[in-house]
Amino acid sequence: MSHISKIELEVRDLGVLAQACERLGLELQRDRTTFKWYGQQGTCDHRIRVPKADYEIGIRAKDGQYELVCDFFDRELAKALGPQGGLLKQAYAVEKTRLEARRKGYSVLEQPIETGLRLRIRVA
Repeated sequence: MSHISKIELEVRDLGVLAQACERLGLELQRDRTTFKWYGQQGTCDHRIRVPKADYEIGIRAKDGQYELVCDFFDRELAKALGPQGGLLKQAYAVEKTRLEARRKGYSVLEQPIETGLRLRIRVA
């Protein structure tokens, strides 16, 4: 039976989350107040649309940050996000690191490795 799960990811910046979604081929839809899950509509502040998936990811503002909720029963959604949302977590971390490094004038190089990505930050 399906149920809503929370993706354990601390999100404070929707712009970074939008970049992470784009990296994975997902679409962050701002100000969409419902998201689909097993036969239901959940309430949210924003949502993420996953191509080929029937369900969506709800984004809820809570205590100065955002929580992500979804129903992993949808196999396409689960495949796009990875186990427990691991691919989205990694993409968010990469985009946040890139943003912060650029703010400090550093350059960031990405190197694909067997388990994901390696980031190298160079001080100018």
